[in-house]
Amino acid sequence: MKAACIGSGYVGSVTGAALAALGYPTTIIDIDPKRVAMINEGKSPLYEPGLERLIRECTGQGMLSASTSYDAVAEADVVFIAVGTPSLPDGTADLSYVRIASGQLGRHLNPDRFTVIVMKSTVPVGTADLVASVLEQASGLRAREQFAVVSNPEFLREGYALEDVFLPDRIVIGSDQPEAFEKMRELYASLLNRSSYDRLSALFPFPYSPGSAPAVYFETDPKSAELIKYVSNAFLSVKISYINEVARLCETLGANVLDVAKGMGLDSRIGGKFLEVSSGWSGSCFPKDTSELLSVSQKYGSELTLVKAAVHSNEAMLNYCVQKVQSRLKTLNGKSVGILGLTFKPNTDDTRHTQASTIIRKLTNLGASVSAHDPKGMEMFARLNPELPVKYCSNPEDVATRADAVILLTHWSEYGELDWRQMGETMRHPYVLDTRNFLLRLPFGQWGVCYEGIGI
Repeated sequence: MKAACIGSGYVGSVTGAALAALGYPTTIIDIDPKRVAMINEGKSPLYEPGLERLIRECTGQGMLSASTSYDAVAEADVVFIAVGTPSLPDGTADLSYVRIASGQLGRHLNPDRFTVIVMKSTVPVGTADLVASVLEQASGLRAREQFAVVSNPEFLREGYALEDVFLPDRIVIGSDQPEAFEKMRELYASLLNRSSYDRLSALFPFPYSPGSAPAVYFETDPKSAELIKYVSNAFLSVKISYINEVARLCETLGANVLDVAKGMGLDSRIGGKFLEVSSGWSGSCFPKDTSELLSVSQKYGSELTLVKAAVHSNEAMLNYCVQKVQSRLKTLNGKSVGILGLTFKPNTDDTRHTQASTIIRKLTNLGASVSAHDPKGMEMFARLNPELPVKYCSNPEDVATRADAVILLTHWSEYGELDWRQMGETMRHPYVLDTRNFLLRLPFGQWGVCYEGIGI
């Protein structure tokens, strides 16, 4: 089987490289010639642990290539659509990139080859039907006869994307076409039986045990598959908002949220994942997906009130973190604040819709000057937020120089290894707000530094 993948972002690059590694000649298609050139040179167009090594290996073996042309579609058995679906002002998903990609794809479909088009992007319910309609118009071919559209949502965690693609919890396939189901089973067979993992495991940036549980392969209809991704992310958003509210209550009552969360997580019905306190959920997925799901539920008269409450709670958590700094420093006018972490989580360079952008904007609006550091995300953050007057520091220690407060937003491992005693001595007002309770075990009190976590 031959594969093509439209889009070279986080989902497209990881999916394309994984397919090539599994033994399918794969072409990644993208309109950006710089990204295409990087992939063809064996380089990753984005930061994801282990991805560049995998791309280099696959391009070197001739299994992976990239192009700005859609010509590879004519020879492909399976074509993945992995383009962006950003939010519109009303919260719904912008499907313009999906429409454009579908139109181009349709003009290159081979009438003599039954092609399966796989929606990998996170898209609203009904998008598979929309794509099929666009493909019919562009190609003159008929859906279900000469091609089929399948929903196969991605469940990749940035920073752990290769682990999630090679060792997934579940693979969801949504279709109403037996031939499409059959081709997708064939495509994923080598991933499910791990027949090539002895060869590939040397490239994995994660520990692999041959005895680990295989993925659950789940087939359903397209609409249910499309909805599964949205409701999964919304549920995790609700869970994060809940523990953040509990953290605020713990501060009020004098309890310790770390112990409360651990005690909750010991209940097998609840589990300990996503019970970690933070300044709020953010990033390229949770805000966009909850917004789309909530908007659709409201449009169709079935408002998801729990999701709505989670969105409001998350906004309150971002405000709460700024209020803690304001409470400590009183006025922020003329104060200097250092920020550690601009990405929404460690091990990624993704700074889209992060907690840092919201918090920095609130701080500057209150008159504070802000300096910031991130190991991987500063370039993207500056490009996405050109209006924010931020001083970017090449060394993390520099954010503390003459600062009245330092806020840790992203728990990069290197931030736990900094000389915090020395940093405290360079601060004008030695105060550290740790929104992840990441530095809790350090003896800040012995160093004369005022330390605050969240919910402790």
